Amino acid sequence: MTATAALSPDEPSPRQIEVLEATLRQMMTEGQAVTMNSVARAASCSKETLYKWFGDRDGLLTATVKWKASRVHVGAVEPGRLDRAALVARLEEFARNWLTVISSETSIALNRIAIGEAGARKGHLGAIVLENGRFALGKRLKPVLEAGRDAGLLAFDDSEEAFRTFFGLMARDVQIRLLLGDSLELPPAIIHSEAARAARQFLALHGAESQT
Repeated sequence: MTATAALSPDEPSPRQIEVLEATLRQMMTEGQAVTMNSVARAASCSKETLYKWFGDRDGLLTATVKWKASRVHVGAVEPGRLDRAALVARLEEFARNWLTVISSETSIALNRIAIGEAGARKGHLGAIVLENGRFALGKRLKPVLEAGRDAGLLAFDDSEEAFRTFFGLMARDVQIRLLLGDSLELPPAIIHSEAARAARQFLALHGAESQT
């Protein structure tokens, strides 16, 4: 059972961020073999401190995934003040952040390990990535989608289904190609273009005017 981490993973201290970055580096070099010992050595940190902050390996991995996923943010929406331009900006922001995160070498390494552990039914990283990655991101964006519906800008029955549609439009085959070693390059200009395309296509499907 995973012990409760002793820090707020959404607001780690600078020293804790160094540990989380070291964890990601170790994932790139050690894969599934990453341990509390190897992270402690890489981060020049005592194992006692790691256990105090994170509880155990699962706690450390959970904090690492949460910290990585926290970079996929979306601006707050003020009730009653959302217009089409603001909605498009939020959708594009979310897509840009997600594409930037998942195309990083550390994110690719983390997800490869999660898939490997899940396939071997070893460890809990697959479940950790799902809960603190994909599912947490849904909870982050669905209020924006619901606000768009409340403002008469979007039309859909179920916010989870609407999120999955947008997720599919922004993800397409990008992540699987990266995970399988495709030398797909995503410079900022391409990421901005892909984010704008996803938002545009989503509005074509779920924009209120498209439903009339």
